Amino acid sequence: MTVPRGYVEELEDGTEVRLGVWLTDTTTRRAKLTSVKLQQLPDLGLEWAAG
Repeated sequence: MTVPRGYVEELEDGTEVRLGVWLTDTTTRRAKLTSVKLQQLPDLGLEWAAG
């Protein structure tokens, strides 16, 4: 799945989440993530984190 860096997701309560920024930052900082966070990412559908 490709998400542009500027993509913003609006939640049901009206809160906006800068999903594109989060995804880009998470991908580039993968080596610095804790093992717990790395284990949670595939459950969110982020297949790149499984390997």
